[in-house]
Amino acid sequence: MGAVSATTTPEPEGQSPDLPTAAPVRWARYIAMGDSFSEGLWDPYPDAPDIQRGWADNLAAILSARRIAAGETPLEYANLAIRGRKLRPIIAEQLDVTIGAQPDLVSLVGGGNDILRASADIDAISSALEDAVVALRATGADVLMGTGFKAGAALSWTNGRVGAFNANVWSIARRTGAHVLDLWGMRALGDLRLWSDDRIHLTPEGHERVANAALDALGLAPDDAAYDAPLDAAPPAAFRETARANAAWMRQHVGPWVRRRLTGTSSGDGRTAKWPTPQQWPRA
Repeated sequence: MGAVSATTTPEPEGQSPDLPTAAPVRWARYIAMGDSFSEGLWDPYPDAPDIQRGWADNLAAILSARRIAAGETPLEYANLAIRGRKLRPIIAEQLDVTIGAQPDLVSLVGGGNDILRASADIDAISSALEDAVVALRATGADVLMGTGFKAGAALSWTNGRVGAFNANVWSIARRTGAHVLDLWGMRALGDLRLWSDDRIHLTPEGHERVANAALDALGLAPDDAAYDAPLDAAPPAAFRETARANAAWMRQHVGPWVRRRLTGTSSGDGRTAKWPTPQQWPRA
């Protein structure tokens, strides 16, 4: 974020000082492309638990609320993300649909499912990402990419690949003028309590924090300026409790993931996008 001025400007009469002093929201139509991260896994809507919400839906709601507060029409929003998709299938399935919908803001976040595979070619998927960003930028749309997460414990072996991919993401952003959601740099996400039971998807609070980070990446004031503040310290866990949790994780999540890899199946097989066409947001 930019430097903060030492001088203060009085709040306009009638404006609450608690509201974020955000720049006007210029985007009218936003489309999210991606995989389970943008679909919002492990963040079900309270009134519709079969539908996942996630950071992209939260971001759309915030952008729309700010447009409405400024006297503009609500934001139009679509979410094409489908769980389990690798980066090149995301682009193959979602890019033309996105361009055809004529958005002025697109988030394209993916690559995590590639990086989890030993055969991942980081430069190849980065090249595909850049081609897609170039195509989107050619339409005049602003583009928000995302870095990979910094993993810990059993997934720390991915960090070398993620680091190489992230370096490419920042280079693509420099060449194309895209925005970057810096997930690697979010210190709060190093806390396992912001991760779901499967340890590769965020909790609802984690998704809320990422939505605020996305606002920051787009040059807007976050709703919560402390979105990256660490959680309060947790009491130390007993060794037996940690071992039991690790065993449950292996049995309930790692095992099924390995079986899908061996059988060539995906958690997203047969699924379609949850919000396939742009509509005023939030939905009625």
